[in-house]
Parts: sequence; C-alpha cells; structure tokens
Amino acid sequence: MGSAAFLCLLVVVCCCCWSDASPTKARGEAVNERPIIGILTQIISDKPMKPFGSTYIPASYVKYIESGGSRVMPVRLTLTNAEYANIFRSINGLLLIGGAVDLETSDFARVANIFYRLALKANEGGDYFPIWGTCMGMQLLTVMVAGQNLLTSTPAQNIAMPLNLTAGAVSSRMFGGFPSEVMTALTQEPLTGNFHHYGVQVETFLQNEYLKSFYTILSTNIAENGVHFVSTIEGRTYPFYGVQWHPEVNRFQWDSKLHFPHSRHAVQVSSLLADFFGNEGRKSLHHFDNPEKEASALIYNYTPMYAGNFTGYEQIYFF
Repeated sequence: MGSAAFLCLLVVVCCCCWSDASPTKARGEAVNERPIIGILTQIISDKPMKPFGSTYIPASYVKYIESGGSRVMPVRLTLTNAEYANIFRSINGLLLIGGAVDLETSDFARVANIFYRLALKANEGGDYFPIWGTCMGMQLLTVMVAGQNLLTSTPAQNIAMPLNLTAGAVSSRMFGGFPSEVMTALTQEPLTGNFHHYGVQVETFLQNEYLKSFYTILSTNIAENGVHFVSTIEGRTYPFYGVQWHPEVNRFQWDSKLHFPHSRHAVQVSSLLADFFGNEGRKSLHHFDNPEKEASALIYNYTPMYAGNFTGYEQIYFF
C-alpha cells in the first residue's frame, strides 16, 4: 500500500472513532447511538464499606446500564454547580440508585435536585433527557416533585413479588413494548426483588396534587405490614421513571441469602427495562466537547472491588 493510500485509510479509521456530533436518523428523528448515562454516586453509610471510600456505585447498576447499550459516567457529589451543568450537557440520562441517606438534606439529594431541575428545563424546551430512579432513587423522585418527604413505613425487605399492574401499565412507555407473556408473568410470578423499609402509600400519592399530576402509577404492591404502596411510576409528560424494586439484581447479583429473582422471566424483565432506558438515552443528543474528555469521564477508568465477603454485592466501585 502506498503512503498516500495508507494516510487516507488512517484518516478514515480515526474519523470513525469519534462521531458524537453526527447522530443517525431513525424514523425521521435524530438518534444518538453512543449514549452515556450518569450514575450518581451513593453515600456510604454501612460501616464495613467506610475504609474504602466516601461514596460508591454497586457494579450491578453499571452492568445493568451497559447491558442496555449505554456507557456509564460516575457522577461525584463534591463538584460545583457549574461542573454539574457541564456534565448535564455531556451525558444522555441519569440513574439514581438505592441506598440509605436523607432525601432532603444529604449531598445525594442536593446533587440529584440539580440534575432534576436541569432536566425539567431541558425537556420543557424540547431537549430530551431521561431520569431513572431505583428504590431510594424512586423515593427521591417523589420528594423532588412533591416538595416534601411523603414516605411511610412499607417494609418489603428481601422479598420477591409480582406486580399489581394498573390500567395505565399496558399503554405506558416503560411496559408498552413488553411481550404479553412477560406482562402476564409480571402479575403472577415473583419477578421483582424488594429491599426497602419505606415507600409512598397509594392513598398518600393520590391525595398529593403534585404527584398525581406529574406521575402515572404503573404498579402497586402490599407491604409486609399491609400498607398498599406505589411500586412503579412514569412521568406523564417528562421521561422520568421510578421503580421501588430492583431490576438490576435479576441478572447481576447472586448472594444466596438474598431473594434475587433469577428465573427466565425475571431475566427478561431486567433485560427489557435496561433496553428501554438505553433507548431513552439515545433520544438525547448531549455530548462531550472532545473524545479525550469523554474517555476520561467514563467508568472504565475505575476498577470495581470484590465485596461479596462483606456486602450483598459481588463488586463495588468506590470513590
């Protein structure tokens, strides 16, 4: 191969490595085929984890997002508002994970609120940006909309349950693409792993005008104390989603002492939801300014630590 031909080939190869500014078209709409989902790091409250960092992300959440075709950026809790605004312009969605922190005064809640308000403004202006909340992440989504903490005792600790789907579930964005077999299984089989002490009671949710007008309830469940609680929500006009249960554990957590659903249908549910949120991220055209900044921000720069001998997680990213 001549030097001129080789140089031409090199230019083509290099150009193929960075294409954030050239989204493809699907059904007439721009699609981002290189989505990056930010995962807000969680504050460490468990004593055995404290020697390894101040915040963390269980690897199961990272694998869950990656399995849906997205990459992950860990979002720290110690940055400035300007830095968060820059991150917001660079990523294509946000995941709020579970944990145990104050939903009104913690740094986790403070930073989540920054992204929530940026997402509200962006979506209102036609700039698509999805947010997903799992367990405590869903609880925080209700606090941010209601402007107050409405949680009550809804213990469902280490229990796998079916969902009581509402009439709106079938036509929802979240469940709309599910095969009928899986939708039926969701209502009959214990496919959702629950590990929480608190939640939003259905009656409380429906009595709050902010929550009722902002979210549609897609499913409910009965707690161990008999309380009827909200277990799945979807924004009526905003691409905000919440599950009180843990879809990531169905494929990526294996502690035999914990009731993680691993049946064929349970794996399908997890896979379908990861795929759904990945597709939501593809609707966002946010991107990094250059490939170097993008590469340095991704989770690949960190190594997860084996933690199965002192936590319920096999691997954890510590920060």
